[in-house]
Amino acid sequence: MIYDFIYDIPVRVYFGRDQLKNLGTELKKYGTRVLLTYGGGSIKRMGLYDRVVSEIEAAGMELYELSGIEPNPRIDSVRRGAQMCKDHHIDVLLAVGGGSTIDATKFMAAGACVDHDPWDFLDYSKQAPIERALPIVTILTLAVTGSEMDTGGVISNPETKDKNGRLAPALLPKASFLDPTNTFTVSPYQTACGAADMMSHIIEVYFNTDQDLYMLDCFMEGLMKTIVRYAPIAMKEPDNYEARANLMWTSTWAINGFVDGGKRQAWSCHPMEHELSAIYDITHGLGLAILTPRWMEYCLDETTVGKYVQFGVNVFGIDPSLEPMTIAREAIKRLSEFLFNTLGLKSTFPEVGIDREHFSVMARKSVGGGTLPGFKPLTQQDVERIYEMCM
Repeated sequence: MIYDFIYDIPVRVYFGRDQLKNLGTELKKYGTRVLLTYGGGSIKRMGLYDRVVSEIEAAGMELYELSGIEPNPRIDSVRRGAQMCKDHHIDVLLAVGGGSTIDATKFMAAGACVDHDPWDFLDYSKQAPIERALPIVTILTLAVTGSEMDTGGVISNPETKDKNGRLAPALLPKASFLDPTNTFTVSPYQTACGAADMMSHIIEVYFNTDQDLYMLDCFMEGLMKTIVRYAPIAMKEPDNYEARANLMWTSTWAINGFVDGGKRQAWSCHPMEHELSAIYDITHGLGLAILTPRWMEYCLDETTVGKYVQFGVNVFGIDPSLEPMTIAREAIKRLSEFLFNTLGLKSTFPEVGIDREHFSVMARKSVGGGTLPGFKPLTQQDVERIYEMCM
């Protein structure tokens, strides 16, 4: 079935090596006071910080800074940023970094426009409306989450052991600067985790039972083949512009809403992984790498096998004349080999310090206390079994 849908992503993207010359023009559209947000010191070591500050100063803007945004960004960072926006009457926020920095900045921008705690946006028992947010501009340094061109973000709350996400049109960046050279310093490990995360973003949409837009399947297959081709190159040759550019643009289009095409079923692996990184603070892409092949194995049966055949034949080039179940199992094997052998990621929970202690709690929270209506509906017991397969 093909459902009606609306696609509207009004983000201006500046892609390429020399686009920062347009930064001041973009920022000045929204006022004169900018809050620059970033994580650790990597943007200073690579010289990006100096270039950004120079463009802001040349535009005659007043600069404020918030650094130290964590991987798996914390609600405390969001609270600090929202308060800074209020205290200094910030007009526009500039997020320089990867998905963690951009996600946190989105909720700072929304928090600056309300009187309540920003966690109220993300607390599933409250779901405070996100009606307004200060303008956001991004400069991407890590090609993974697609947050530079989508309406969502995920924030962790260590006090409650929650890692929750939220979508809202007000969170969409106004402009994003995507220069592949800014990802040259990304380590092989983070490149591998990013590739796994991108693959999961696409797989969560591709494996579906309610979407018949063939052109979108072809588009997603092309994205996945791009990741399989270029991630190993970027790991071995970190300054390979072609590889980094392909990964950067793929990560953006994997999750900016285009591939959804009216799809209505929920994601599965992401809710399961959010519980892992909420408690164990592991890298999100690594958790997804461990979970995804086990989830695929668990969901495989006679009613779902057709999608695995399409995936195996069109993404990994498996012989289409083989029996469907043979193709399906080989497709899962090829994906596992890519994640764990080619990318070199850990393949089990014990290898990353996860035991069975919290399986029941994590499974219950991942399904929201009911059933997760994904590619194959999952109960708490189903999720616990998938967790067990990762041991």
